Amino acid sequence: MKRLISLYYFTLLVLFGCSGSQQNPPGFEENSPDHGLEIVEGVHMETGLADDPDLPLIITNCTACHSAILITQNRASREGWKEMIDWMQETQNLWDLGENEEIILGYLEKNYSPDKRQTRRRNLEHIEWYNLD
Repeated sequence: MKRLISLYYFTLLVLFGCSGSQQNPPGFEENSPDHGLEIVEGVHMETGLADDPDLPLIITNCTACHSAILITQNRASREGWKEMIDWMQETQNLWDLGENEEIILGYLEKNYSPDKRQTRRRNLEHIEWYNLD
């Protein structure tokens, strides 16, 4: 299973590209700007990521090489997310996250763990249904 996950991420990184630099992403700042944080019902509209005080750090570090879809479509335990980060560092030249790694893992565990399943969209409400007969 681990090999399948590695192959999956490798394929996505090849398709979407990553600079492969061993440094922080371009424009990285510890106290980065708000990244256009338009939040609607707890979701960052540009990326689809869950709102959180650490969201700018997540956007800066995680979407420098791949789409946020790779985060939102997956669920893993803290250990599972750590394995994915380690894999990206070993095989995809992800930079050392330093102290930010614990913050990133905390965000992923809180918002994208197996017990935090979310639907792709909210249930439809106030719909006037009609018969197709």
